[in-house]
Order: sequence, then structure tokens, then C-alpha cells
Amino acid sequence: MDGARRKDVIRETDAEAIRLARTLVRSARYGALAVLDPADGSPLASRVAVATDLDGTPLILVSALSGHTAGLLADPRCSLLLGEPGKGDPLAHPRISVSCRASRLERGSPEQARVERRYLNRHPKARLYVGFPDFAFFRLDPQKASLNGGFGKAYALTRADLVTDSPANAGLAESEQAAIVHMNEDHRDAVGICARAFAGARGDGWYVIGLDADGMDIGRGDEARRIFFPAPLLSAADLRTTLVELVKAGRSVLAGGA
Repeated sequence: MDGARRKDVIRETDAEAIRLARTLVRSARYGALAVLDPADGSPLASRVAVATDLDGTPLILVSALSGHTAGLLADPRCSLLLGEPGKGDPLAHPRISVSCRASRLERGSPEQARVERRYLNRHPKARLYVGFPDFAFFRLDPQKASLNGGFGKAYALTRADLVTDSPANAGLAESEQAAIVHMNEDHRDAVGICARAFAGARGDGWYVIGLDADGMDIGRGDEARRIFFPAPLLSAADLRTTLVELVKAGRSVLAGGA
């Protein structure tokens, strides 16, 4: 009976649920990380700042002096809760709990350099301590996830629902930062058009903080929003054309809204 009730509660995963899950992960700036205390195996939860790698894998930067770092090194199994409450009942807002396996990145490796770049784009104040010898980056590779999209909207997701194993990732690792700088220095007005048309953003001052095969992340102060491309990139070479078409579509949306 309990199994049948749970089956009735969990909805079939569809494209809308996957889009919501990826939005929550990509737009998160902070989350609750739960690890196993190496001293006695009890759960230990802590708040951490998060970013994402090109494929959507969550990233954290933590000190070796913290309890949750010791937990990750002793047992890589962990859980990351993402999703910010808004006005009204906090339980009415979407959130996702991702079961992960943590891996520590070696300082000086190409992977660590890419992760550091993407993390600092989202958390520039971390430059103050990113070079401290006791700090290290971890990738939290998703294994599965539980998505609560609001009352009566529960989904069980797989790794494939969250992670984008795209052929464009390798090329974007080389070209992403130059594209971000170009957009922010030469096309800030275009970023604002996309922010208003596709992210429900208001006001000015929005800038790009990440580009990947599925879309782009934009920020302003402590805010972060997610914008998906009409179709995933098949190659890093497709990025420029996709951005041009996105801005063109954004102008059309705003003109229609006016």
C-alpha cells in the first residue's frame, strides 16, 4: 500500500520538470549541503555557496577546516538542497534535493582552472580566499534527485535529467570566458534585452556570468537568473549565431509586449 501511494504521489518526469530542475540548479547561488560526519556517521548539514560546471554539475569551494569537508573526504556521498523561498508559504516554492558523489579537484589541473573560472564569475568576492592553501574545489556529481515543484508536483529525476553531456562542452571550456567578456563589455544592452524577455528580469545592470550548451546564466548583484537557448548547442562554434538569434527573438518579444 505504501509503495502504491508513493507511486501515485510521484509524477511522470516530463520536459517541464526537467527544465525546472535545471533552472533551480543553474540559478542557485547558495544551498544546504548534507554530509556524513566521519566521527560517528550522523548527518551534518551546512550552507555552502554553489556554482555549476559546463555540464551542470554543482561546484563548491570549501575550507579543509570545515566539518563538511572532512565528511566529503571520508565519504563522497552527499546531498545538496537548492531552491530559494519567496513570498508567502516557503513550502509552496520549488526546490530540489540532489544526491551526489563529491570529488576534490587537484590544484593546478586544467579541470580545476575551468571550475575556478566559472565559480568566480558567479562569486567574484571569493577571489579574496580562493588561493588559500586550505581551500579546495569539489564537483558534486549528481546521481539522482527529488524535485518538488510545489504542492502536488513531486518528481524523481535521474543524472541524465540534470547533466548535459554535450559535444560542445570541450570547445566551450576554451571559448566561454572570451564570449562572456565580449557580451558584458560590448553588448550589455543585448544582455538586458534577453534578461527582460526570457528571465522575467526588471531593471538594468544585468550581465552574463556563465555560458553552456543549454543556455546562459545572468546576474546582477546578488541575483542570478537562467535563460535557456531555443535548442542546445551541438558545437561551441554555434554559440555566436545562437546568441544573435536569441537577442533578435528577445527584441521581438519585448516589442510584442509593448
